[in-house]
Amino acid sequence: MKLLLHEHDQAQYWTLNLLLEQVKRVLPQYTSQRICLKREREMEYQMSSYAGQGMDAKPRLLVVKGSFSVMGGAERDILRNLPFLKQLFTIQVATLDVVSELELLCQELKFPLLKPNRYWEVPKDPLSIIRDSATDSSLKFWKEIEGLDEAILESDMIHIISGDGSLSIIDLIPKSIPIHLHLLEPHRGLHEDVLHRKINGKPKRNLTLTKALLSKARKRDISMIKKLSSREKSSISGNSKYTVSRIKEIYDIEAGLLWPSISFDEFSSEPQNDEKENFDEISKPYIVNIGRASWAKGTWETISMLENTGLSMAHVGGGSSEEINQLISHAKSCNVTVWFAPRLTQNELSGLLRGARASVSMAHGEPFGLTPIEAFSIGTPALFVNEGGFTDTITDSENGRLIDRSDTKEWVHALEQSSDIKIRKKWAESGKERIKSLNLTCDMHADRIFQIFEKF
Repeated sequence: MKLLLHEHDQAQYWTLNLLLEQVKRVLPQYTSQRICLKREREMEYQMSSYAGQGMDAKPRLLVVKGSFSVMGGAERDILRNLPFLKQLFTIQVATLDVVSELELLCQELKFPLLKPNRYWEVPKDPLSIIRDSATDSSLKFWKEIEGLDEAILESDMIHIISGDGSLSIIDLIPKSIPIHLHLLEPHRGLHEDVLHRKINGKPKRNLTLTKALLSKARKRDISMIKKLSSREKSSISGNSKYTVSRIKEIYDIEAGLLWPSISFDEFSSEPQNDEKENFDEISKPYIVNIGRASWAKGTWETISMLENTGLSMAHVGGGSSEEINQLISHAKSCNVTVWFAPRLTQNELSGLLRGARASVSMAHGEPFGLTPIEAFSIGTPALFVNEGGFTDTITDSENGRLIDRSDTKEWVHALEQSSDIKIRKKWAESGKERIKSLNLTCDMHADRIFQIFEKF
């Protein structure tokens, strides 16, 4: 079919054709120049290795965490270790979701903080979860961060802490740059059902159907971890023996072990001058339960266990308003007073723990759990379910209690033991010895990361 054009249209047509022909000739040359330039930049960064900048130069470490918004144990662990990593590395930090605590720390330590102009939020609707949209959307946000490409290329190692949005950055890292992944837990939403249960343990939807719908995302997760593991310059560590075993079970990978840390300055055995001692919102005796309210954290079961004990519960970690309202109703039916604390300062948390009968958790398959060692440090009895990473730090009846989930009678007995001054003192002393034996100091945590770097 012949195309008929007006005279002025024909002129535009031939001008456009001429322009396209020029683009076709120039584009391959331009693309080739861009590729060569990128390779030259990579070579320049490799040639300017820290080892060649003088004996006192430090290796350059980029610390990556997708999101800090939860500000749970993992996020607090990163913040407490950054000052100690500074002693061994030149640090930059990259994240998709900044919190004020991180911004203030980076300003104080003079660390460059790389972040997008608009913060990333984890897609939580069912369709996004099925499609694994979080991986693709987070990668898009990583690409938007100004200066991230340069930070990656000039790094001697990239230390990635797993979590929402973290792993997708791997697609931006050249194979010449060493990567260490601190895999705090395999993706629980894909490989377990605890996150697919309501606050009371009932399934949110048919679990068999849920598992089938997530099969594609699950395969993608396994593929990403295995692909990283197969890289020449890569290393993967779990945060507990339990997590290492789960990594082997799910990904068939032999992972290393990088313990979290504890700072005695944050959780001192002696009250600090500005530490809050009394909380009007809750009366003694009470126990402290830490972790975002969920079935996975065992919040509902902890309240059930306290029925008829006369003990109140201070819950730290927040949760959705809907689930907290359900927990309030459940607590009333169990005749248990519960205070859902707002986000607490470090001194407030220390004071709350110090005044408690015990720190208690019935979490399901907790990867490590910092709460037992925080309780050890302060001297508060640690009563925890005999599962997951809790077994790495607690030795039953020596420095706390490990109790079967369903043994309500033993939980009540442990709560009674926790009121005994002699037992409290014994468990506190043994707990501190356990911290020393595992060498869970921030100095050692930083040194272990440096040892991982040296292996590259």
